[in-house]
Amino acid sequence: MTTTHGRAQRQMTAFLDGEDSPTIANPIHSTEVAKQYGYTAALVGGVTVYGWATPTILDAIGAGWLERGWVEVAFRHPTYPGDELTVEVAPAGDGASALRMAKVDGADAVVGTLGLGDAPWLGELRSPLRRTAEARPERLPRLTMAAAPVGEDIRPMAVSATAEEMRTYALEKQRSVDPRFVGERPLIHPGWIAARMTPLIHHSFDYGPSIHARSHIQHLAPAESGQTVTVAGHVVETYERKGHHYIVVDGVMLSEDARELARLRHTTIFQVAKRESSE
Repeated sequence: MTTTHGRAQRQMTAFLDGEDSPTIANPIHSTEVAKQYGYTAALVGGVTVYGWATPTILDAIGAGWLERGWVEVAFRHPTYPGDELTVEVAPAGDGASALRMAKVDGADAVVGTLGLGDAPWLGELRSPLRRTAEARPERLPRLTMAAAPVGEDIRPMAVSATAEEMRTYALEKQRSVDPRFVGERPLIHPGWIAARMTPLIHHSFDYGPSIHARSHIQHLAPAESGQTVTVAGHVVETYERKGHHYIVVDGVMLSEDARELARLRHTTIFQVAKRESSE
């Protein structure tokens, strides 16, 4: 790890953060199914990979980012288990910083921009009005571009965030020993916050396999564990690109006393086009 005047860099080895099985919730994260879609191995989840950047972000711009900071990330190339990654944050002008997670061959796994305070795009995010958690029904409609309720809120979701659950996430998914995330009263890890959007969409629709494409995340207050949070969302748009079908959903994560802890925009490929090879 190196840190100098707003610039920080770390090296790490990517790992699969779950079981390599085609029976998991999103089987694109298994070797068997990923290869069916033209990938060389199981894809590590995008939100997990993004979460690995947290130590470098904190090294570069400080813990204030967890309370009132923002990040926009795009996933450029798949991250596979065993990939050696260089994670770097460096000044980018106008008070912002650039994030890059690069493979040894120079390919960008993740690129992004981040900063303290409010993001320049925060005012563009749609704020869902439907904010009281609702139970998930036994049967859900299949998500398609035609069926997606563009311009409408989707079913809000309650999620347990106990201290034990947050420590387990940080230790197992992030391999973090940062006391902020594994201590007696841990904060909710930024990777966990980003990862709530996929389950939110699955709370209203059946779909998959899927691939995370992009995230905008604005932290609005310290996200403390030991509570049940509510995640609500609004469908912004769907579109097709190179055979992939995308959905864009804006979300908000609320504390038990209804304070906004984070605002998000989540872009995901919910119908993945099959190819001979993606590399």
